[in-house]
Amino acid sequence: MTAPLQSGTSVLESAGSRQAELNRWVVTAAQMREIEAQVFAAGMPVAALMEKVAGLVASRIQTLYPRAQLADQSVGVLVGPGHNGGDALVVARELHLQGYSVLIHAPIAKQKPLTANHAQYAQYLGIPFVETIEPLLACSLVIDGLFGFGLERPLTGEVATLVDRVSQAGAAIVSIDLPSGLHTDTGMALGTAIRADHTLCLGLWKRGLCQEAALPYCGALTLIDFGLPLATVTAVVGTTPPLRRLTAATAIAHLPLRRPATTHKYKQGHLLLIAGSERYQGAALLAGLGARASGVGMLSIAVPQRLKPFLVSQLPDALILGCPETETGAIADLPADLDLATHCPYSAIAAGPGLTLAASRVLEPIMTGTTCPLLLDADGLNWLATQAVASRCQERSAPTILTPHAGEFRRLFPDLATATTDGMSQAQAAAQASGAIVVLKGARTLVADPDGTQWVNPDSTPALARGGSGDVLTGLLGGLIAQAALTGENLAETIAAGVWWHSQAALMAAAERTILGVDAQTLSSYLLPALQRHLPPP
Repeated sequence: MTAPLQSGTSVLESAGSRQAELNRWVVTAAQMREIEAQVFAAGMPVAALMEKVAGLVASRIQTLYPRAQLADQSVGVLVGPGHNGGDALVVARELHLQGYSVLIHAPIAKQKPLTANHAQYAQYLGIPFVETIEPLLACSLVIDGLFGFGLERPLTGEVATLVDRVSQAGAAIVSIDLPSGLHTDTGMALGTAIRADHTLCLGLWKRGLCQEAALPYCGALTLIDFGLPLATVTAVVGTTPPLRRLTAATAIAHLPLRRPATTHKYKQGHLLLIAGSERYQGAALLAGLGARASGVGMLSIAVPQRLKPFLVSQLPDALILGCPETETGAIADLPADLDLATHCPYSAIAAGPGLTLAASRVLEPIMTGTTCPLLLDADGLNWLATQAVASRCQERSAPTILTPHAGEFRRLFPDLATATTDGMSQAQAAAQASGAIVVLKGARTLVADPDGTQWVNPDSTPALARGGSGDVLTGLLGGLIAQAALTGENLAETIAAGVWWHSQAALMAAAERTILGVDAQTLSSYLLPALQRHLPPP
């Protein structure tokens, strides 16, 4: 049950806070309907809001596609039967008045009354309506106002054919709110969907646009703020909504960038990394480089004995623990003098990169016998997938963090991977079932806390599709967790901040070195410059 609309101005509407709040909120179709219903019930006329929204959309389109830069100044407007179509008709009118050559195609005859009124006025102004889609396909720019949020039925028949033809025509496409055919919550195409170059999301970020499934359809994303009262938004989604978009401001707020003047290394966290094998020697180094960038006070790395000289030469500031080896060059056991069940000197442990399954023996005691946060990645996850995952995580007295990519997730949670329809649902169900913080890695990496809170990282790059990128992330997160565990910071928020930081390093590296130039070691070297770029001058 939602709280009633409060009168007056929310404290969140103070100068400088509004855009930050809007950028972090993500809503479902049901929540957006409720927000709009409260606004209309409070007295905002639907027609007035449509005029305001569409005016802002038209202005943004003129910025993106100035009339002088369009080859023939032609704009085709695809109009649906509902209020999304009404928005498109107001946009068509405004662009027409600014001198664009506008054509309108409305393939569905029956329209809502307000949309029909705008269509009538557009005809009065002399804007041409065309009976078929062909004239629009020859335009330089197409405005997609066919369907907005809330669509649930698949597109079929002539409408589906029309959508496919528009997507394949070669014109630039701007979608209003969501690309037509996209499910508002899952981001999946309902049969088919418009493939837009830009999507101008109205009011608040829709859940579907933050899903990985939407990436082939939405293009560049822009949020159009049309003045929804934040008091109304918080009445529906809460001041701490369960689904949040990661932004620079929220991420930086949860990084360990402030320290007491009298601190020392033992107060800044001690991370134990368990990584590497003869086959995957570089994994331990890459994880170590990520951990070093985190600023963790002390870093210990357990590796097979033969890797110790290599790690010492590359990470002289870390304490390298040489471990007994198996015949295949994997860690057979931790050093004899390191009894973690009796005395654990570490504030966090991260295990898995490059271990191979031959190192499984070392994972059991850290899973059952340690009382500090434990992050499992790579072969740590592959080992866990052979266990009863949920019960093994729940039996730990300290937090567990799992960082799977999609394939590892399917091995860990096979039932959830098939029973749930989208990544957000999968990650949250896994976190709640296991009691672990789940970092589901991908083009839209998700961080799900067992308490029901979830973060989505909206900015990333395919440059991260390189071996070793995940090892760097493991080390970075491990170092941040080690620090947060001592200071009492919320671990899930700290982890989400680390995910954002890692992707920002990749984006900066790709911008300077191209998408092909972001190997994992290079990525680690961009961690601190990327963070510095987002910080105010000292």
